[in-house]
Amino acid sequence: MPSTLTSMAAISILLISLVSAADAATGAIGVNYGRIANNLPSATRVVRLLKSQGIDRVKVYDSDPAVLKALAGSGIKLTVNLPNELLRSAARRASFAAAWVHDNIAAYHPATAIEAVAVGNEVFVDSHNTTRFLLPAMYNIQKALAKYNLDDVIKISSPIALSALQTSYPSSAGSFRRDLVEPVFKPLLEFLRKTGSPLMINVYPFFAYESNADVIPLDYALFRPNAGVVDAGNGLRYYSLFDAQIDAVFAAMSALKYDDVPIVVSETGWPSKGDSSELGASISNAAAYNGNLVRRVLGGGGTPLRPKANLTVFLFALFNENKKFGPTSERNFGLFYPDERKVYDIPLTAEGIKGFKEAAAPPLTGGERMATASGQTWCVAKADAGRDKLQQGLDYACGEGGADCHPIQPGSTCFDPNTVEAHASYAFNSYYQKKGRAIGTCFFGGAGYIVTQQPKYGKCGLPFGSEN
Repeated sequence: MPSTLTSMAAISILLISLVSAADAATGAIGVNYGRIANNLPSATRVVRLLKSQGIDRVKVYDSDPAVLKALAGSGIKLTVNLPNELLRSAARRASFAAAWVHDNIAAYHPATAIEAVAVGNEVFVDSHNTTRFLLPAMYNIQKALAKYNLDDVIKISSPIALSALQTSYPSSAGSFRRDLVEPVFKPLLEFLRKTGSPLMINVYPFFAYESNADVIPLDYALFRPNAGVVDAGNGLRYYSLFDAQIDAVFAAMSALKYDDVPIVVSETGWPSKGDSSELGASISNAAAYNGNLVRRVLGGGGTPLRPKANLTVFLFALFNENKKFGPTSERNFGLFYPDERKVYDIPLTAEGIKGFKEAAAPPLTGGERMATASGQTWCVAKADAGRDKLQQGLDYACGEGGADCHPIQPGSTCFDPNTVEAHASYAFNSYYQKKGRAIGTCFFGGAGYIVTQQPKYGKCGLPFGSEN
């Protein structure tokens, strides 16, 4: 598992790699439009929202006519889904597959820019045992597309969960489940190779972190600067859990001699809220994961094992969905609330990441560089960051961040002045000092900044950094 050792050299290499890809080919960002909710806006309003945010790719979990019609003429590329419950029919009856393609694909394309069909979703963990129907259904859908001369322009795949791997750590040892290799993965990968289609995978570093927070550093899961971890099997250094998980799939494909099949990340995300037992589920962490992921993908470059593999990544999800089953996190993966307000503010386009990049790692002035070298720096809150952003940063610092926030509790020595800005400054600096004033630990979504003059905390009288 990742080491927590810090290395300024390694951190510098990471930051340089994040900001020096302007001329490189880039990946693409899309979003999953789930609708397990009773309070979502109409499909027409959703399309307006997508366009206003510069989102030009969307994936849905069915083929609802209202959605297909609303997207017509929008230029937004669409991935539709043949649900698991239809796999048996599509596999056993070519006529059913042909009718489904006619009614849900040919009737709308090209006005609706359908680019892919996801046949099933995480079929291998489907409790209805639909795995045996997957490949026959994919073959029948492909034949139906060919009937309408759409087989060259619309790709077919099937999203798989990482639980389809027998081994995922270290990445170099990645392998598919032995019971699935011969009956499923070899013919599936052969189909994808012949049709020029990608393998779709659903990747969630959140779940790995939540279950192993004692050994996986949060910074490693959130794409924040960290020393990284070396994979002893291939000698590569990984700076994010996301890359390590992707490369485990690449390694599993390579073991079967299918290095040429590309990957599309059909789902990934981080919840903004969870149950008390769901470690790491917070607005600040969701913003960090998805914001840094967008910057990572649109900044160009692939993974350590496949450096030229620019990825297409679909964020999960567009909205919080109030009717989803399971823990609280399941209902809080959305980028937007149902009323179309942002849950948190992150860039979703190549143009947007420029500002996000600068905010994440602002250049230091000469004085700041000197102060940083001597360790004489402090982190304070930006007065103009806005109450919501300051509160989010304060919640993170005092929660997952582990800052010492006891002195700013009611009745304690540093409670006054009782303002969000003052409390945030105290908490930000406590976190910053605790992290050894490392690069990137005074960001807080753009709400914090570094100062070189030792400030005091209102009436508290305690200088920042006094704990050191």
